[in-house]
Amino acid sequence: MQTHLRVACGALLLAVVAPLLAGCDEPTSARAATEIVPGVGIVTIQSKPRALVRELPGRIAPTRLADVRPRISGIVVERLFQQGSEVKAGDPLYRIDQRPLEVELLATEAALAKATAAFDLAAQHGRRIATLAGQKVVSEAQHEKATAEMRQAEAEVEGRKADVARARLNLNYATIRAPIDGVVGGALVSEGALVVKNEANLATIQQLDLVYADFTQSVSEMNKLRRAFDEGDLDRIAPSAARVRLVLDDEALYPLPGKLLFSESRVDANTGQVTVRGQFPNPKRELLPGMYVRVLVEQGIDTDAIAVPQQAIQRNGGGGSEVFVVKDDGRIAVQPVRIGSAQDGLWLVEEGLKDGDRVVVDGFQKFAAGDRVKPHAWVDADASRSSLGDRQLATPVSR
Repeated sequence: MQTHLRVACGALLLAVVAPLLAGCDEPTSARAATEIVPGVGIVTIQSKPRALVRELPGRIAPTRLADVRPRISGIVVERLFQQGSEVKAGDPLYRIDQRPLEVELLATEAALAKATAAFDLAAQHGRRIATLAGQKVVSEAQHEKATAEMRQAEAEVEGRKADVARARLNLNYATIRAPIDGVVGGALVSEGALVVKNEANLATIQQLDLVYADFTQSVSEMNKLRRAFDEGDLDRIAPSAARVRLVLDDEALYPLPGKLLFSESRVDANTGQVTVRGQFPNPKRELLPGMYVRVLVEQGIDTDAIAVPQQAIQRNGGGGSEVFVVKDDGRIAVQPVRIGSAQDGLWLVEEGLKDGDRVVVDGFQKFAAGDRVKPHAWVDADASRSSLGDRQLATPVSR
């Protein structure tokens, strides 16, 4: 009985172990056939011309700014404008009490009439003396005296005419008018206030249909850009072709492009910055003086720029930049790179990549360096970017 039990147990053990032994005999190639090769998204490098865009901080300023000041002294009797409204050059804004000026005009006109009468009398006397002098009735000295009196009376008339013109001008200045087109701010004086000639500021007018954006750039960046032009790494953009855009403080892109006007020829000793100015149309008055903006400005063209999506750049233990590249045999290799600026969601690569390289963009968690992968073209979910029409950033990166 025990013998039969031992035989049965041996047969059962053999039946269990036999498949395992058979599995140990399978060839290595069969196991390799069942190995899973992960798929990764890649972009194939292709150099092409790209505009070098810089993002710089700036402030909005009006193209024209004028303080409204009285040109005569007097009491303000009327305000003629709505605060915050549009005004045209020559529109009346305030009126100063005209009565003292009218009296002064009457006085100067009376003085002119008196001087004119005196001149007429002197002229008649001069002509009479001239006739008698021709007949040798009066002396030459009397003739000369009469001529001088006539000229003196004539000069007095001209002086009184100037007084009348001045009085009329002051009377006209009693109505204070807008010196420029623009938006007038708040009224700084009210009716009944005494204003003094050229001292009180009654209001401020700003021209806002066109505005300036004053922004700054460091001298080191400008020198680096100049060297890139000199060495041929970048092509210059003609001033008439350079485009400038604004990013508002709520991250929105201002829809209307501007143009560059000038760059300061001196450096601020305190900040080491150079001021640059752009001009922008402002038909809806969205841009207000003093507003903080960020300016996107094209400063050059890299004719053979290489760019990769930002997520393709990895950082190694030493802080350097690198990418994963798919080699011809389908295996992953690590490639160190030197990156420049980031714009439009892309890193510009200055060294380390060439046309035709296949750079991994997603699927990093599926492989390690040296693994075999199955590459497929990566599609950007946000592929609506344009060269400068959409938001572009240019942030310097430490190398």
